[in-house]
Amino acid sequence: MKTLIDISSWKRREHFAFFSGLHEPFHGIVADIPCTQARQFCRDNQISFFLFYLHRCLAAINQIPELRYRVQQEQVVLYQQIHANATIGRADHSFGFCPIDYQPAFSAFCEQAELSMARVKNSEGLCFTQECQRDDVIHFSAMPWIAFNGITHARHHDGKDSAPKVSVGKCVEKNGELVFPVAVFAHHGLADAYHIHQFFDAFTEQLRQLP
Repeated sequence: MKTLIDISSWKRREHFAFFSGLHEPFHGIVADIPCTQARQFCRDNQISFFLFYLHRCLAAINQIPELRYRVQQEQVVLYQQIHANATIGRADHSFGFCPIDYQPAFSAFCEQAELSMARVKNSEGLCFTQECQRDDVIHFSAMPWIAFNGITHARHHDGKDSAPKVSVGKCVEKNGELVFPVAVFAHHGLADAYHIHQFFDAFTEQLRQLP
């Protein structure tokens, strides 16, 4: 479900007009997020760390209204719930796009996510279906080989793209704690640095909430 925003009375109307007129309206921030407890919990219980942090990432995204805004035909809508379109790697080091619906219960989320991931892993090519073109998603990627401190994305600069992009990198130890880099790119007409900060805080808290 989604709600149409009345831009004429919206507090972000000037921000939206200004940044939507730029050739590149997206801005990006990278931060290290602590994950010691989450990583150990997944290892101890033979749980996919990827699915655990993807689930917690979606839970955090859904707490931040500004990251649930999307631009549709020059209008702004607010989605009630956001899901993921993730890149899933294969044994041959290619990847495919994989829609994964968010569900609050982690067990139910894992069950349907594993089915969706298996279809991609057992196929070829990008798997770029109509389902991958939904607006009520974040574009999610994991790069567990790289502790990056910066990242860019290939994307259209045609004003139609407004879904945030979230990338997670390699776990490394810093000051006695495991952290991983998390990069967030968002349309500046819809969300500012403060809202990405809110997401980082919510994601950190979500990772501390073990089943």
